[in-house]
Amino acid sequence: MKETWRWFGPDDPVSLQDIAQAGATGIVTALHHLPAGAIWSEREISLRNREILLSKSYINVDLKWSVVESLPVSEDIKRQSGDWRTHIKNYCISLENLAAAGISTICYNFMPILDWTRTDLEWKLPNGATCMRFDLIDFIAFDMFILNRNGACNDYSEDLNLEAKKRFEGMSKETKENLTSNIVSGLPGAAAKFSLKDVKLHLKKYENITERILRTNFVSFLKEVAPVAHELGLRLCCHPDDPPFPLLGLPRIMSTEKDYKIIMDEIPLKSNGITLCSGSLGVRAENNLIKMMSRLGDRVHFLHLRNVKRESDMVPNSFYEEEHLKGNTDMVSLIRAILEEEKRRRKNKREDWSIPFRPDHGHNILDDLKRKSKPGYPAIGRLKGLAELRGILTALSNSL
Repeated sequence: MKETWRWFGPDDPVSLQDIAQAGATGIVTALHHLPAGAIWSEREISLRNREILLSKSYINVDLKWSVVESLPVSEDIKRQSGDWRTHIKNYCISLENLAAAGISTICYNFMPILDWTRTDLEWKLPNGATCMRFDLIDFIAFDMFILNRNGACNDYSEDLNLEAKKRFEGMSKETKENLTSNIVSGLPGAAAKFSLKDVKLHLKKYENITERILRTNFVSFLKEVAPVAHELGLRLCCHPDDPPFPLLGLPRIMSTEKDYKIIMDEIPLKSNGITLCSGSLGVRAENNLIKMMSRLGDRVHFLHLRNVKRESDMVPNSFYEEEHLKGNTDMVSLIRAILEEEKRRRKNKREDWSIPFRPDHGHNILDDLKRKSKPGYPAIGRLKGLAELRGILTALSNSL
């Protein structure tokens, strides 16, 4: 298992120096300043790669851009509207340019509009640390009474609607504003500039996009890009929905093992693979991460290791980000299943036998509480998670 760390570029409060001190050598990053659908030029890729490689001059550690996270899929591609054909061509050109730069693992997602959704980005834990949380009642209150989405009440039970109404009536103006800001943060690049009107306009464009249509569009996209990736020796890996259930009336098609199996069977190329995120998938009790790793492991190209605590086993449900070794996922058993998959790969002489992983998210602890990092991406909280995962990995590797 190759240790990696997500870095948001030169403006990230967690620097390359910090990453080197954490002990990770693989950098997971992207060209966040380029819009979805645009070509990642050789020059832009080279500039980002150069920032990483030149760090050796002052850090004296060999850091390498190991994984792209993410090369975004445009909303036009997801809907098959507007410039979607041009965007697919641009995507393929970007893959060619990444391959030329020696970067072979590309993470992406196919979530409509929202990249991720939380209702609280700094939920306080009993020990004073903070973490991200999704409160279903708060979200329903936003959906029904702040966004005022047509038909929202039909997506939830009567009891949940009544509870949300009561919650909303007790909210202050500041609480409503914070809730809105937190949810809008999951819109790509939108934290400071998207309004409720913008969200409604985005939702309107998806009015006629059903789960079946979205999955068909996804397969069409993969039929174009996966063969290109195969020829270039690249590994595409789709991140699951976060959270893994429908929100705001939008379809979700990558939330369960069944969803992944459909896509893996439709496009059986090794280049069409999986980002196994134990946090996102772990929100649904039906998702057995250990069995999923065993059954679909040969297509797992990237790992996000984090844990969540479900507050019920309903779908949808409330949950919060737990410590890496707590929560509902048995992390020890999952890492054992990953190591078994790597053992199979070595036996089959696969060059990609070592699967890159990163400590995904983390609690804000100690100095993290003062440093304004990206939501979910503190320095010390992730370092703690990486140390814990590294301990499990070392112990299991010795026993195997």
